[in-house]
Amino acid sequence: MISLLCLFFLLFASISAAIAQGQWTVRAPMLTSRTEVAAVALGEKLYIIGGFGRNGEVVEEYDAGRDQWRHRASLPYALHHVGAAAARGKIYVIGGYSAAGQPLDSVLEYDPALDRWQKRSPMPTPRAALAVGVIGDTIFAVGGITTTGRDTNANEEYDFSHDSWVKRASMLTARDHLAAGSIDGKLYAIGGRLNGNHTRNFAVNEEYDPSLNRWRYRAAMPTSRSGIAAAVVDGRIFVFGGESGTGTFNQSESFNPQTNSWQVWARMPTARHGLGVAVIGKTIYVVSGGPKPGASFSAANEAFTP
Repeated sequence: MISLLCLFFLLFASISAAIAQGQWTVRAPMLTSRTEVAAVALGEKLYIIGGFGRNGEVVEEYDAGRDQWRHRASLPYALHHVGAAAARGKIYVIGGYSAAGQPLDSVLEYDPALDRWQKRSPMPTPRAALAVGVIGDTIFAVGGITTTGRDTNANEEYDFSHDSWVKRASMLTARDHLAAGSIDGKLYAIGGRLNGNHTRNFAVNEEYDPSLNRWRYRAAMPTSRSGIAAAVVDGRIFVFGGESGTGTFNQSESFNPQTNSWQVWARMPTARHGLGVAVIGKTIYVVSGGPKPGASFSAANEAFTP
């Protein structure tokens, strides 16, 4: 009897350890349904930018404290599959597709205080479905689909202080629809797909060290997926959602560079791809995206606290 009881408790402990952690809550939906958006947080506000198929010029601002949305100044032109980042109180929207489906080299800067957009120096490589990350005073734009319709492994650095670009060491794996995040001065490029084909997804995880201008492989993501988005909390990169040839993902997985390991967390309430993800405080807001592969749309706003 004692041995059976011990076995029961050991089994229960192992199952408990495997149970995903974190808490999801449903927040106020966006004013418009969209997919293939960009999300950026500044202070206590979240900005959802652009979108595929419709509402491509729309910008919405979310007040997390009040759980309320409002429209802000629209983009100068419709965009989708862009990269976006915040730095020095402003938002930078990089590349993406035009409404006609052309990969762009454009860089747009948004000033929330003035509610105004302006153009900045373009990227060296026009591309869409790229990923961006911020380290110090620079933005790194990695991967994406070029005007040839094929992937690039380009890694280009934007210095917003001087409004200038420089090419850096290329990624080891060319891909698009990937996610990126930065921790302790290093950039991580995670997941993605081959030449826009969501039936050929990657689990690859690469780390870039700007001081050495060098990439290396790290532990691969547990789930191969693309059309994902990521955010950093407490030294971990959390990756959400995605798309494959058979459906959309509700996976939530995080990478810890210190241990070179992944952890599985509570699944998203709504599986989707082309979503936007950003952090306010220590809460990750997972917004918009398509619940079905391809051109589907949502106004979902789900908040995750690890």
